[in-house]
Amino acid sequence: QVQLVESRGGLVQAGGSLRLSCAASGLTFGSYAMGWFRQAPGKEREFVAAISRSGGSTDYADSVKGRFTISRDNAKNTVYLQMNSLKPEDTAVYYCAATGDYGLGYVTNRYDYWGQGTQVTVSS
Repeated sequence: QVQLVESRGGLVQAGGSLRLSCAASGLTFGSYAMGWFRQAPGKEREFVAAISRSGGSTDYADSVKGRFTISRDNAKNTVYLQMNSLKPEDTAVYYCAATGDYGLGYVTNRYDYWGQGTQVTVSS
């Protein structure tokens, strides 16, 4: 079966950095575009970043543009999210997701598979 397993998040001070990874198994990784979403307490799950099947196209939510970088290694079946200049408002559970659709996915219902989520907490 398909599994997406995120790395452990953690607690980081504002201004710090953290890199999340998501290892995929049970699917042909290069045939799926990938995305990162996050959900803060009491809020809807929101789009953070997406990357195309080849990694040639990426896009970001305005709130993270210039601070976060999504990348993938198709040989390792892994997608990454490098988070720099973290802010307290970045605190959330972060999820990776996979979609078999072409192009980049910005909404949750485009995605076929989800990881279990990992907590990222940014202290002020």
